[in-house]
Amino acid sequence: MQTAADFAQFKIFIPIPLVEEVIFGKSSCSEFSKEAYTTVVYHNRSPDFYDEVKIKLPASLTDHHHILFTFYHVSCQQKQNTPLETPVGYTWIPMLQNGRLRTGHFCLPVSLEKPPQSYSVLSPDVPLPGMKWVDNHRGVFNVEVMAASGVHTQDQYLDKFFALVHALDEHMFPVRIGDMRIMENNLETELKSSITALNSSQLEPVVRFLHLLLDKLVLLMVRPPVIAGQIVNLGQASFEVMASIVNRLHKYLDTSQDMHGRNCLLSSYIHYVFRLPNMDPNSPSPGPGGLGGSVHYATMARSVVRPASLNLNRSRSLSNSNPDISGTPTSPDDEVRSIIGSKAMERSGNRMSSHTESASFLQTITGRLPTKKLFHEELALQWVVSSGSVREGALQQAWFFFELMVKSIIHHLYFTDRLESPRKNRFPERFMDDITALVSTIAGDIVSRFQKDLELVERLNTSLAFFLNDLLSVMDRGFVFSLIKTYWKQVYSKLYALQNPTLESLRLDFLRIICSHEHYVTLNLPFSLLTPPASPSPSVSSATSQSSGFSTHVQDQKIANMFELSVPFREQHYLAGLVLTELAIILEPEPDGSVSWMFGLHKKVISVVHNLLSSHDSDPRYADPDVKARVALLYLPIIGIIMETLPQLHDFTESHNQWGRMACEEQEAESNSMISQTVAMAIAGTSVPQASRPSSFLLNPQTSRQHGSFSAESSRSLLICLLWVLKNADEMVLQKWFTDLSVSQLNRLLDLLYLCVSCFEYKGKKAFERMNSLTFKKSKDMKAKLEEAILGSIGARQEMVRRSRGQLERSPSGSAFGSQENLRWRKDMTHWRQTSEKMDKTRAELEHEAIIDGNLATEANLIILDALEIIVQTVSVTESKESILGGVLKVLLHSMACNQSALYLQHCFATQRALVSKFPELLFEEETEQCADLCLRLLRNCSSSISSIRAHASASLYLLMRQNFEIGNNFARVKMQVTMSLSSLVGTSQNFNEEFLRRSLKTILTYAEEDLELRETTFPDQVQDLVFNLHMILSDTVKMKEHQEDPEMLIDLMYRIAKGYQTSPDLRLTWLQNMAGKHSERNNHAEAAQCLVHSAALVAEYLSMLEDRKYLPVGCVTFQNISSNVLEESAVSDDVVSPDEEGICSGKYFTEAGLVGLLEQAAASFSMAGMYEAVNEVYKVLIPIHEANRDAKKLATIHGKLQEAFGKIVHQDGKRMFGTYFRVGFYGSKFGDLDEQEFVYKEPAITKLAEISHRLESFYGERFGEDQVEVIKDSNPVDKCKLDPNKAFIQITYVEPYFDTYEMKDRITYFDKNYNLRRFVYCTPFTLDGRAHGDLHEQFKRKTILTTSHAFPYIKTRINIIHKEEGPLEVAQVFLSEIPSDPKLYRHHNKLRLCFKDFTKRCEDALRKNKSLIGPDQKEYQRELERNYHRLKEALQPLINRKIPQLYKPVLQVNSHRDSFSRMSFRKLDM
Repeated sequence: MQTAADFAQFKIFIPIPLVEEVIFGKSSCSEFSKEAYTTVVYHNRSPDFYDEVKIKLPASLTDHHHILFTFYHVSCQQKQNTPLETPVGYTWIPMLQNGRLRTGHFCLPVSLEKPPQSYSVLSPDVPLPGMKWVDNHRGVFNVEVMAASGVHTQDQYLDKFFALVHALDEHMFPVRIGDMRIMENNLETELKSSITALNSSQLEPVVRFLHLLLDKLVLLMVRPPVIAGQIVNLGQASFEVMASIVNRLHKYLDTSQDMHGRNCLLSSYIHYVFRLPNMDPNSPSPGPGGLGGSVHYATMARSVVRPASLNLNRSRSLSNSNPDISGTPTSPDDEVRSIIGSKAMERSGNRMSSHTESASFLQTITGRLPTKKLFHEELALQWVVSSGSVREGALQQAWFFFELMVKSIIHHLYFTDRLESPRKNRFPERFMDDITALVSTIAGDIVSRFQKDLELVERLNTSLAFFLNDLLSVMDRGFVFSLIKTYWKQVYSKLYALQNPTLESLRLDFLRIICSHEHYVTLNLPFSLLTPPASPSPSVSSATSQSSGFSTHVQDQKIANMFELSVPFREQHYLAGLVLTELAIILEPEPDGSVSWMFGLHKKVISVVHNLLSSHDSDPRYADPDVKARVALLYLPIIGIIMETLPQLHDFTESHNQWGRMACEEQEAESNSMISQTVAMAIAGTSVPQASRPSSFLLNPQTSRQHGSFSAESSRSLLICLLWVLKNADEMVLQKWFTDLSVSQLNRLLDLLYLCVSCFEYKGKKAFERMNSLTFKKSKDMKAKLEEAILGSIGARQEMVRRSRGQLERSPSGSAFGSQENLRWRKDMTHWRQTSEKMDKTRAELEHEAIIDGNLATEANLIILDALEIIVQTVSVTESKESILGGVLKVLLHSMACNQSALYLQHCFATQRALVSKFPELLFEEETEQCADLCLRLLRNCSSSISSIRAHASASLYLLMRQNFEIGNNFARVKMQVTMSLSSLVGTSQNFNEEFLRRSLKTILTYAEEDLELRETTFPDQVQDLVFNLHMILSDTVKMKEHQEDPEMLIDLMYRIAKGYQTSPDLRLTWLQNMAGKHSERNNHAEAAQCLVHSAALVAEYLSMLEDRKYLPVGCVTFQNISSNVLEESAVSDDVVSPDEEGICSGKYFTEAGLVGLLEQAAASFSMAGMYEAVNEVYKVLIPIHEANRDAKKLATIHGKLQEAFGKIVHQDGKRMFGTYFRVGFYGSKFGDLDEQEFVYKEPAITKLAEISHRLESFYGERFGEDQVEVIKDSNPVDKCKLDPNKAFIQITYVEPYFDTYEMKDRITYFDKNYNLRRFVYCTPFTLDGRAHGDLHEQFKRKTILTTSHAFPYIKTRINIIHKEEGPLEVAQVFLSEIPSDPKLYRHHNKLRLCFKDFTKRCEDALRKNKSLIGPDQKEYQRELERNYHRLKEALQPLINRKIPQLYKPVLQVNSHRDSFSRMSFRKLDM
């Protein structure tokens, strides 16, 4: 603008008199100033200014406010008498134009002269007369103005709407908007168009002015304005635009939603801002925006005239405000709805016209309108009559309108003091009709659209449920129940036709929300007159809600009806009836045993019931036991429902295996592999063998397991519900119901209680830590899978198929149909994120969980104990008590076998003592197997580290003996069972404490000594004998504990103990089974099978004494083909007890069924060992038994297994490997009993010499010290004199089975050559010059044949070597080294000496003969033979020349006759 030599600058200034400083200052200046300067631009004719100036706008702007720009020329060299700055131009921007803030880009003309007075109301674009302008008044100065205002909307549509509403409020006409002047006669048209145009407004200003905008729309709905004397109905238009705005917010602000999917702006509006116009008594004009109360708003009750003849739109029972859209009902139900709808419309149409007439009449008389329109009524009406896109928009965000309606209702009741009035009188009939129509149509939408738009239907379903939940607090409960029934019927009819689990899932969500009402219990009308404390929520605890809550006495009602889902029950307890009906329907199995179409909803429906009971339990209003008992009566049918689902429940008893050990011990052993044997075999596709399967928990064998079993989590939740009801229900009611139950039903209830014991067993801290680590591992696996899927290594189709197959069970919500499934990438909503947050728990959290688990276990078991006592009281007077009491005892014993707290055990022992005392015949005559179990449980607790448990267990055990003695002056049965139990306990229990058990035994002895009643009997002596025997067993097992880590030594000790019980069949059987258990743990299946075969042979031996049945095996002889070792089970000793004695052979295995069970387990173990030929031999014993019993099913199974076994023999020909054998010798005093002992070890197939060498060296190295153990590397004979006496030496040699030539004709197959092995051979290398190894032509080997005491496979994996065939020198050294001490052996010793003398002479003759026959090529070989001969002769010389002096005494006199019978024949001598 100036010459190139000059600077240019402009200054901003607001020339308003007395105005405050409103321009923000820069960092080095004051905070505010009246003017701001730009930078100076040097020598530029068209300069660019990059300065930004920030102005604080006054609260009230007028047309005179403007921004003035002044342009200056700045001189570089100041001349005399000339100013440094010279103004060269002026321009300005008015801040308001037609009431709107001016913003945006401006291109302004610049005046050369200072503007005249009052210029600010005009724009510089207007050419003022007499002024000079730069460039002929063309725009030369570009500037941009931006506004950040919460007062000025800066949106033309919002501006127009607010301006018109303001004009109506102030009654200022005409209205000037921009260049338009709106007169009162066309105000109605402009107002309607401005409301419609709100849809075109920008989203940002809508968000900023949302609360004000919604307040204005609510006001227009409630207060229709009067324009030119006419009432203008804007309700429909306001509702339509409200629905549109709400949907726009949800669509574009989807990130600002809460966990329920509600927009935060809208929910905060409802919660904090919305209020009915003119309802607050503290405010003179309180409505939205303070615009209420004007006489220019009409108050008629309905804003849209609804023709009486209007048909229903399509199949929905709603009114439609558009008469052009008519629908025809398509079904009888629709016709009924249309009739109801038309009648409602007739009523509404009539009352509308009457209200209009009365309103206009009153207005003409008084000039004021008589009543106020209510927002909730207007909203319900507009929603019911809406159609098309408006209705769709309202449905999309139904929650917003429902919550608005509820808040409006509550405000209305509160401000009109109607909260205390009867509920039936609170609302007009027309409003209730609209609500009914609304609920009916929305239920119809849910039913008709759930397959097309599931996400919308889920939101709609949830919103409707919450709405009805709220209505229960403010409206008549009967009316709300009718609404619930309307919904229920519509869903049920569709569900019956489609059988779609999605619809059932929606119904469950609806029910769950409805039942979350704070007065749920009161709504269900529980039995008896009972008034709980007032609700903590004052908004809904009206007098009617409490007084109407509990029904009168129903004393004449049958007890059975209280436990069944009968019609009277469901009518009286409506909501509880719905919940339990849903539970029964979903859990009911299909008749054919197939998986139900509702299978995936099990978890969901169970969680609904579980959450309800949890809320009752923690509700302080129901803390009183009497009150809680009444609440529990609402859920009595749940017991019957769960009893029906028993076969489908998860089998928690699988945690106890048949060897009597707890699952946690197994899990610790398996924790390294992370996969149990059962799981591994299932993965491999093979069935789990019978031997490793625990017996089912079902007491009733007729009950079969269903294929569609529940998950462990669902079963646990269901059982918690059962226990809660049993705990809180009235004891007398339960007792009366138990009396009515049949024996089979009571047995089923006992099955449930048995299952509960296993389910709630205390797992311990280690289990929680292990679970925590597994969760962490699982989350890492899931992450890896997710990455794999994203990277594309898994095809989308395969992934979809995989997920669809298992989605029902894996869905976190119990259903695959929840909206949560779609929230895959919403981190705040997905389940994996919540799991990962819980993943890494601290030590304190784990300990807290363990404490909670322990408390739950105690509580659950105490509830079970109470239930058992009620059952005992009930059945003790009935005829069928024996079968029931047996089941009670079984549950009791099972609870003792689980990990229990000291508190529970004290009560449990007391119950057990009472039961045994009251029904001794139950234990000693009928349930003999349970007598054994009881002895085992009591002994286990006698070894507890807690003194109180030991005291109770000792008392119980003593009283058991006493009771048994009193019955027959002998307690042989208990004595035998206790001894067997102790043997079983020490053989299987890992945490068994010998010292504590000794203390308990001492306590029992003290009881016997101080028992005055029985002091004169033999009882104290018998107790003393028993305790002494138990002490001996304990002493024997001390060594077992010392060798716990040495599996071979441990099995040897168990073998020795079992051998000691050769005359006591029950105890020997127990120890054989203990050994089988140990072998199974180490996967020595062949040895486990042998233990079971020996057990079966033992049982067969005694069964043949008891009863002579041709089809049963005749003792051990029958089993010879299975194993040659089995003959040692023969009962031929004089010490063998008779099986007829009391307490002998009384175990469950000494029966035909027990024998069959043992043989089946043996066959399974042989099969796992791959010895299919032995399987055939076992079944040869079994088949005659089943044939005699005509058991075709068993025979079919056996022949199927035989076919499978022979098939495997064919297919695996040449691929089977059974074992590798090694000779192991121990030398050194450190080995104790093992010193100079030699064994043959059987190791798994393909075990290398280095492997067993490393194993034994490492094991004994840890025991004695690594420097104290040495492995002898060769297989030569060991001279102990040359060994270090302070060290332990192990010699290990690989050996192979050895057969004579005549044996090979019978040992044809690989199995024949690896079964029943007693002889083994190994080779020692040597050369002729004395070295062990040489060149190939120099190498020779010496064979050594070993014979073991028993044949492999045997009941142990190492067997003693009893004979070694090495050569004549070894024989001479064994038998001629010392003169025998027995004179009877002198002659045999001498005879052997003479034999060896003759042998050396023959060897010499043979060498001489050989020398004359050989050629020159064999001279070296001859020399080696001669050297070895001389070595042999030197070694034998001292042995041959030693004579027995007694044999060379003078010959006796002739007169002494010979008595040939007095001499001992060599043949008869027992070597």
